[in-house]
Amino acid sequence: MGLGVRSPRKIHRKQTKMVAEGQQPRKRKPQPRQKHIPQRTCIACRQVRPKRELIRVVRTPDGHILLDPTSKKSGRGAYVCARRSCWDIALKKGKLEREFETTLTAEDRAALEAYYASLPPEQPGAEGAGSRP
Repeated sequence: MGLGVRSPRKIHRKQTKMVAEGQQPRKRKPQPRQKHIPQRTCIACRQVRPKRELIRVVRTPDGHILLDPTSKKSGRGAYVCARRSCWDIALKKGKLEREFETTLTAEDRAALEAYYASLPPEQPGAEGAGSRP
């Protein structure tokens, strides 16, 4: 370690050889970036899944609870899997009411139960509520 002038950057041996031969050092090709996929947790089964696989339920500022398929409505949101078992827990065991800290009105409950009825029945070998990978 002397008190001499330091070079602005360290050059590796291979680069020194390439510069001496008149070649430019190779630049690395940038790796393609992995697209970020937002993750959300189902309030019924507590599984973390991609946001697009879950159904958003929202409590609007005026207190109504309704489905939000576009995920754009303002208000407090909660996510539920698109499985009957998760909707059964969310509606019948009061997970939605607990999450939103309010009681479901009759018309809000009717709208959510209509969506629940439209879900296809689960297959016997499908993942059950509470099963984790």
